[in-house]
Amino acid sequence: MPHLLVTISGHGLGHLAQTGPVLQALQRRRPDLRLTVVSTLPQSRLRERIGPALEPVTRALDFGFLMHDAFRIDHAGSARAYQTFHADWPARVRDTASWLRAQSVDLVLANAAYLPLAAAAEAGIPALGLSSLNWFDLAGFAFAGQAWAEPVLAEMLAAYRSAAAFIVLTPGMPMTALGNTLRVGPVARVCAPRRAALRERLALADGDKAVLIAFGGFDRPLPMADWPLEPGVRWLVPSAWGIRHPRVVASDTLGWSFGELVASVDALIGKPGYGTFAEAACGGTPLLYAPRPDWPEQDALVAWIGEQACARQVSDADLQAGRLAAPLAALWAQARPTPPLPVGDEQAAEIILRWL
Repeated sequence: MPHLLVTISGHGLGHLAQTGPVLQALQRRRPDLRLTVVSTLPQSRLRERIGPALEPVTRALDFGFLMHDAFRIDHAGSARAYQTFHADWPARVRDTASWLRAQSVDLVLANAAYLPLAAAAEAGIPALGLSSLNWFDLAGFAFAGQAWAEPVLAEMLAAYRSAAAFIVLTPGMPMTALGNTLRVGPVARVCAPRRAALRERLALADGDKAVLIAFGGFDRPLPMADWPLEPGVRWLVPSAWGIRHPRVVASDTLGWSFGELVASVDALIGKPGYGTFAEAACGGTPLLYAPRPDWPEQDALVAWIGEQACARQVSDADLQAGRLAAPLAALWAQARPTPPLPVGDEQAAEIILRWL
């Protein structure tokens, strides 16, 4: 029984959205696969996206960035966190390598942490990376020109380069510095649309629209109490926002999975993130998004979604103020291209099986 240990970053839900379909494809090909999943994400989320046949381990192997909210990096806090994380890097790698040896694994797959890649190399275990991004390129952008970052970035890059390969999902960052990348197609869980059932569940009148707002697992409540919530749109938002209005529905109380909602609403409003963009594009759901100026991954995401999907950018000021009627109308007036096929899961699974 081959044993695969997978680490999934807890920095939002996009890393799980990327990894889940790949692991499901692997399990279809190798039903005998023993699967250990290491993450700080809730186990319920892991099982929803991957399936019940996994051994969950709660352990933090990366943190990505500390965030003020879904859109803004805490640069000062992240800088301190990276300096602490690398204060005794060789010892951290050795400790993690010892832990990996104790797991008796045949292969390590990391999305998108670099510590398990360095530790696997130390332990003599084959390892692969998988993601649309890597923390080296993002940290290099965030901390450019800061003297403390140079040795940290060097250790990050060496860790990523130690992997047998880094599987880059479409759309993904260029990652030219890594030198070991293999590119595959989009990865997305596309659910069958249940539009009629959702409209009945929401008691929508003829001509009304259902719009889902989601920011990839990060909390960023919008001031909807101040919005002009005119008739014609039913807004689906997290219950944690505490919005009480007849045209606002708590999306997580409907009993539907996120993928089912994305496939069934008339539009999705979110931020540039892999899971949001890939699932909206591959599912044919119109997407309205606000920019993330300090997140360089968005360049690849925005360029791809503009070609592959019905999508439109809205300013953060308009999003905050709820001035969304005109952008949504323009979005719905756009032509809808043929959705791209989410073939990356099977392509990535084939690559991973070469090392199992």
